[in-house]
Amino acid sequence: MSEGWPATLRASTPAGTVTVRPLRRRDARAWAAVRARNGTWLERWEATSPVGAPAASFGAYVAAARAQARAGTHLPFVVELDGRFVGQVTVAGIVRGSACTASVGYWVDEAVAGRGVVPTAVALVVDHCFAAVGLHRIEVAVRPENAPSLRVVAKLGLREEGLRERFLHIDGAWRDHRVFAVTAEEVPGGLLARLRDRTGLAGGGRGAPTAPGAPAGE
Repeated sequence: MSEGWPATLRASTPAGTVTVRPLRRRDARAWAAVRARNGTWLERWEATSPVGAPAASFGAYVAAARAQARAGTHLPFVVELDGRFVGQVTVAGIVRGSACTASVGYWVDEAVAGRGVVPTAVALVVDHCFAAVGLHRIEVAVRPENAPSLRVVAKLGLREEGLRERFLHIDGAWRDHRVFAVTAEEVPGGLLARLRDRTGLAGGGRGAPTAPGAPAGE
Protein backbone atom coordinates (compact mmCIF):
# COMPACT_ATOMS: atom_id res chain seq x y z
CA MET A 1 0.00 0.00 0.00
CA SER A 2 1.10 3.58 -0.63
CA GLU A 3 1.62 6.18 2.08
CA GLY A 4 -1.67 7.18 3.74
CA TRP A 5 -3.76 4.71 1.73
CA PRO A 6 -6.33 3.33 2.30
CA ALA A 7 -7.89 5.67 4.87
CA THR A 8 -11.31 6.66 6.15
CA LEU A 9 -11.85 10.17 7.55
CA ARG A 10 -14.87 11.71 9.29
CA ALA A 11 -16.08 15.07 10.56
CA SER A 12 -19.34 16.29 12.07
CA THR A 13 -21.11 19.20 10.38
CA PRO A 14 -24.50 20.90 10.77
CA ALA A 15 -25.63 18.88 7.72
CA GLY A 16 -24.61 15.57 9.32
CA THR A 17 -21.55 13.36 9.50
CA VAL A 18 -19.29 13.65 6.45
CA THR A 19 -17.24 10.52 5.75
CA VAL A 20 -14.50 10.22 3.16
CA ARG A 21 -13.44 6.65 2.34
CA PRO A 22 -11.94 4.63 -0.54
CA LEU A 23 -14.01 3.96 -3.66
CA ARG A 24 -15.17 0.32 -3.85
CA ARG A 25 -16.66 -1.94 -6.51
CA ARG A 26 -19.80 -2.35 -4.46
CA ASP A 27 -20.43 1.40 -4.80
CA ALA A 28 -21.59 0.73 -8.37
CA ARG A 29 -25.34 0.94 -7.76
CA ALA A 30 -25.22 4.04 -5.55
CA TRP A 31 -22.71 5.74 -7.87
CA ALA A 32 -24.88 5.08 -10.94
CA ALA A 33 -28.03 6.32 -9.21
CA VAL A 34 -26.44 9.59 -8.07
CA ARG A 35 -24.81 10.18 -11.45
CA ALA A 36 -28.07 9.50 -13.33
CA ARG A 37 -30.02 11.84 -11.08
CA ASN A 38 -27.43 14.59 -11.53
CA GLY A 39 -26.68 14.28 -15.25
CA THR A 40 -27.60 17.85 -16.14
CA TRP A 41 -26.00 19.25 -12.97
CA LEU A 42 -22.64 17.57 -13.64
CA GLU A 43 -22.34 17.25 -17.43
CA ARG A 44 -20.93 20.68 -18.24
CA TRP A 45 -18.10 20.22 -15.71
CA GLU A 46 -17.15 16.67 -16.70
CA ALA A 47 -13.71 15.78 -18.07
CA THR A 48 -13.87 14.43 -21.63
CA SER A 49 -11.42 12.82 -24.03
CA PRO A 50 -10.12 14.97 -26.91
CA VAL A 51 -9.88 11.79 -29.03
CA GLY A 52 -13.36 10.54 -28.17
CA ALA A 53 -12.31 7.47 -26.17
CA PRO A 54 -15.32 5.48 -24.87
CA ALA A 55 -16.10 5.61 -21.16
CA ALA A 56 -14.87 2.63 -19.14
CA SER A 57 -17.24 0.42 -17.14
CA PHE A 58 -17.53 1.19 -13.45
CA GLY A 59 -15.64 -1.98 -12.58
CA ALA A 60 -12.78 -1.07 -14.91
CA TYR A 61 -12.77 2.49 -13.56
CA VAL A 62 -12.49 1.25 -9.95
CA ALA A 63 -9.79 -1.29 -10.84
CA ALA A 64 -7.70 1.37 -12.59
CA ALA A 65 -8.18 3.87 -9.75
CA ARG A 66 -7.17 1.33 -7.13
CA ALA A 67 -4.10 0.31 -9.11
CA GLN A 68 -3.07 3.97 -9.23
CA ALA A 69 -3.71 4.25 -5.49
CA ARG A 70 -1.43 1.28 -4.82
CA ALA A 71 1.20 2.97 -6.99
CA GLY A 72 0.84 6.16 -4.95
CA THR A 73 -0.20 8.43 -7.82
CA HIS A 74 -3.96 8.74 -7.27
CA LEU A 75 -6.31 8.54 -4.25
CA PRO A 76 -9.99 7.88 -5.19
CA PHE A 77 -12.26 8.81 -2.28
CA VAL A 78 -16.04 8.56 -1.93
CA VAL A 79 -17.98 11.19 0.03
CA GLU A 80 -20.84 10.05 2.27
CA LEU A 81 -23.30 12.12 4.28
CA ASP A 82 -24.69 10.15 7.22
CA GLY A 83 -23.69 6.94 5.45
CA ARG A 84 -25.25 7.84 2.07
CA PHE A 85 -23.14 8.11 -1.09
CA VAL A 86 -23.24 11.74 -2.26
CA GLY A 87 -20.09 12.33 -4.33
CA GLN A 88 -16.37 11.93 -4.75
CA VAL A 89 -13.09 13.67 -3.95
CA THR A 90 -10.08 12.52 -5.96
CA VAL A 91 -6.42 13.29 -5.36
CA ALA A 92 -4.65 13.02 -8.74
CA GLY A 93 -1.25 13.60 -10.25
CA ILE A 94 0.68 12.92 -7.06
CA VAL A 95 4.31 13.93 -7.57
CA ARG A 96 7.01 13.14 -5.01
CA GLY A 97 10.64 14.23 -5.02
CA SER A 98 11.26 17.95 -4.74
CA ALA A 99 7.62 18.85 -5.49
CA CYS A 100 5.45 16.70 -3.16
CA THR A 101 2.33 18.05 -4.81
CA ALA A 102 -1.02 16.89 -6.19
CA SER A 103 -4.34 18.19 -7.48
CA VAL A 104 -7.79 17.63 -5.98
CA GLY A 105 -11.06 17.36 -7.87
CA TYR A 106 -14.59 16.80 -6.57
CA TRP A 107 -18.26 16.44 -7.46
CA VAL A 108 -21.39 16.17 -5.32
CA ASP A 109 -25.08 15.35 -5.55
CA GLU A 110 -26.99 18.59 -6.22
CA ALA A 111 -29.37 17.63 -3.39
CA VAL A 112 -26.65 18.32 -0.80
CA ALA A 113 -24.81 21.16 -2.58
CA GLY A 114 -24.36 24.33 -0.53
CA ARG A 115 -24.56 22.52 2.81
CA GLY A 116 -20.83 22.41 3.51
CA VAL A 117 -20.38 18.76 2.57
CA VAL A 118 -17.80 19.25 -0.18
CA PRO A 119 -15.72 21.89 1.65
CA THR A 120 -15.58 19.55 4.65
CA ALA A 121 -14.64 16.54 2.49
CA VAL A 122 -11.94 18.48 0.65
CA ALA A 123 -10.54 19.82 3.93
CA LEU A 124 -10.38 16.29 5.37
CA VAL A 125 -8.57 15.03 2.28
CA VAL A 126 -6.11 17.95 2.15
CA ASP A 127 -5.24 17.51 5.83
CA HIS A 128 -4.71 13.80 5.22
CA CYS A 129 -2.46 14.58 2.25
CA PHE A 130 -0.32 16.92 4.31
CA ALA A 131 -0.07 14.55 7.28
CA ALA A 132 -0.23 10.86 6.37
CA VAL A 133 0.50 11.09 2.63
CA GLY A 134 3.42 13.47 3.11
CA LEU A 135 2.57 16.08 0.48
CA HIS A 136 3.47 19.77 0.67
CA ARG A 137 1.15 21.48 -1.84
CA ILE A 138 -2.39 20.83 -3.11
CA GLU A 139 -4.04 22.64 -6.00
CA VAL A 140 -7.62 22.85 -7.23
CA ALA A 141 -8.42 23.94 -10.81
CA VAL A 142 -11.87 25.44 -11.39
CA ARG A 143 -13.55 26.67 -14.56
CA PRO A 144 -14.31 30.41 -14.25
CA GLU A 145 -17.99 29.68 -14.97
CA ASN A 146 -18.33 27.09 -12.20
CA ALA A 147 -19.85 29.22 -9.45
CA PRO A 148 -20.62 26.35 -7.00
CA SER A 149 -17.03 25.09 -7.16
CA LEU A 150 -15.66 28.60 -6.74
CA ARG A 151 -17.72 28.88 -3.56
CA VAL A 152 -16.02 25.73 -2.26
CA VAL A 153 -12.49 27.16 -2.65
CA ALA A 154 -13.68 30.49 -1.21
CA LYS A 155 -15.02 28.78 1.92
CA LEU A 156 -11.71 26.96 2.28
CA GLY A 157 -9.73 30.17 1.83
CA LEU A 158 -7.48 28.74 -0.88
CA ARG A 159 -5.01 31.13 -2.47
CA GLU A 160 -5.58 31.91 -6.16
CA GLU A 161 -2.47 31.49 -8.31
CA GLY A 162 -3.74 32.50 -11.73
CA LEU A 163 -5.41 31.38 -14.95
CA ARG A 164 -4.34 28.37 -17.02
CA GLU A 165 -5.64 28.81 -20.54
CA ARG A 166 -7.11 25.78 -22.32
CA PHE A 167 -5.90 23.67 -19.39
CA LEU A 168 -8.26 20.67 -19.40
CA HIS A 169 -10.64 19.04 -21.88
CA ILE A 170 -14.06 19.52 -20.27
CA ASP A 171 -17.51 18.98 -21.81
CA GLY A 172 -16.05 18.51 -25.29
CA ALA A 173 -13.52 21.37 -25.51
CA TRP A 174 -10.30 22.71 -24.02
CA ARG A 175 -11.30 25.01 -21.16
CA ASP A 176 -9.58 27.72 -19.14
CA HIS A 177 -9.25 27.12 -15.39
CA ARG A 178 -8.57 29.32 -12.41
CA VAL A 179 -5.98 27.63 -10.17
CA PHE A 180 -6.12 27.73 -6.38
CA ALA A 181 -3.57 26.21 -4.02
CA VAL A 182 -2.58 25.67 -0.43
CA THR A 183 0.69 24.53 1.14
CA ALA A 184 1.18 22.82 4.47
CA GLU A 185 2.78 25.95 5.97
CA GLU A 186 -0.39 27.97 5.28
CA VAL A 187 -2.56 25.75 7.47
CA PRO A 188 -0.44 24.68 10.47
CA GLY A 189 -3.62 23.80 12.38
CA GLY A 190 -5.17 22.02 9.41
CA LEU A 191 -7.55 23.08 6.64
CA LEU A 192 -10.55 21.61 8.47
CA ALA A 193 -9.81 23.85 11.45
CA ARG A 194 -9.55 26.85 9.12
CA LEU A 195 -12.91 25.95 7.57
CA ARG A 196 -14.46 25.69 11.02
CA ASP A 197 -13.05 29.07 12.02
CA ARG A 198 -14.18 30.75 8.79
CA THR A 199 -17.67 29.27 8.47
CA GLY A 200 -18.58 27.16 11.49
CA LEU A 201 -19.39 24.32 9.06
CA ALA A 202 -17.18 21.66 10.57
CA GLY A 203 -15.79 20.87 13.98
CA GLY A 204 -13.46 18.33 15.49
CA GLY A 205 -10.04 19.77 14.57
CA ARG A 206 -8.45 17.58 11.89
CA GLY A 207 -11.33 15.10 11.81
CA ALA A 208 -11.28 11.50 12.93
CA PRO A 209 -9.16 9.10 10.85
CA THR A 210 -10.39 5.53 11.06
CA ALA A 211 -8.38 2.37 10.37
CA PRO A 212 -5.89 3.91 7.93
CA GLY A 213 -4.34 0.51 7.30
CA ALA A 214 -7.58 -1.34 6.61
CA PRO A 215 -8.23 -2.85 3.16
CA ALA A 216 -10.30 -0.70 0.83
CA GLY A 217 -12.76 -3.55 0.16
CA GLU A 218 -14.64 -4.46 -2.98
